[in-house]
Amino acid sequence: MWSPFCLKSIDFRTIPIILALMYISLLVISSTTADHIDIVEETLFTPMAKSQMKWFALGWIVYIFFAGIDYRMLRTWTWVLYGGMLLLLVGLFFVPAIQNVHRWYKIPFVGFAFQPSEYAKLIVVITLSWFLEYKGSAIERGRGVMQSLLIVFIPFLLILKQPDLGTALVLYPIALVMFYFGGLRKKVVFYMGLLGIVGLAFVTTLFLGIVSHEEMRPYVTKVIKDYQFERLNPNTYHQRAAQTAIALGGISGSGWHKSEFTGREWLPAASTDSVFAAYGEEFGLVGVFILLGLFFGLLYFSFQVTALAKDRFGRLLSAGITVYLAMHVIVNIGMMCGFLPITGVPLILVTYGGSSVLSTMTALGILQSIYSRRFMF
Repeated sequence: MWSPFCLKSIDFRTIPIILALMYISLLVISSTTADHIDIVEETLFTPMAKSQMKWFALGWIVYIFFAGIDYRMLRTWTWVLYGGMLLLLVGLFFVPAIQNVHRWYKIPFVGFAFQPSEYAKLIVVITLSWFLEYKGSAIERGRGVMQSLLIVFIPFLLILKQPDLGTALVLYPIALVMFYFGGLRKKVVFYMGLLGIVGLAFVTTLFLGIVSHEEMRPYVTKVIKDYQFERLNPNTYHQRAAQTAIALGGISGSGWHKSEFTGREWLPAASTDSVFAAYGEEFGLVGVFILLGLFFGLLYFSFQVTALAKDRFGRLLSAGITVYLAMHVIVNIGMMCGFLPITGVPLILVTYGGSSVLSTMTALGILQSIYSRRFMF
């Protein structure tokens, strides 16, 4: 049950980091969504920035709620959450597409689009944590291995079908790390890791120009469809625009509300997918180092929760959540810097969007629930 006393034992070092990331988010969103032609003075409170502030306020409520409840209660709700997640992911294909993809439910009268895949990643972490703890040493047997893989593979396919390659691929390293901590058969973990390294190496060579995208097309399209291979094209306008914006930032940046490239709306999705590139142009290399330092601190304190957790479920859950947070940072920054394809993975607590904010604050709240109960049993 929920206990206000546990809130006294949370890791307060993370609070200023979260607040700083939220402030950065508002700075970038206000700058990228202001009317740069008619604006009279620089302002933080643009309509989209105000909307993001509402999501942050709701996010703190969610954070406090999950930090106060006993995380072990999540075991009871595991399969309800997992089953509900699958129903929502399947249901997406029976509602009208938004922007030609099946990723969101449009909630009438409130103007809110709900994205189930953002919560699916966290629910997979909870389900795997419960299952790996429940199976114990029996997880090494063939049946346990297959069941563990299916828990990840089913939502992976449904999310990939939307299509949402970025969100689907985030599940892969999450599962890999959790299988490692959960004691899954070493050969399975090894081959999954090897497959991931080979895939990452192939994509990286394409985006670094070591291997020509067009020269590889005849070979790769024998395995995947042509439009799927086109997502790995490193020479799209969005890719070049993101790198241009970052480069224009230089050492100290152009200044808040003073970006030329992003300000003229030449950078696509500046407040969502490309928020890191927009931030880089305005605040430069110095600002980027500050942002990376904040993310490092948040992830470092998150990994500490795994070391301090007193039960197997807590260790698995905190490890999975930390990797979940880390992958969003790595993938988003990687795709903006031209190392990975742009796939729509949000930069946690910075990208505009309610689903991302609420799922991230839920994850951080669960981490604090584990941390605050480190001495209780």
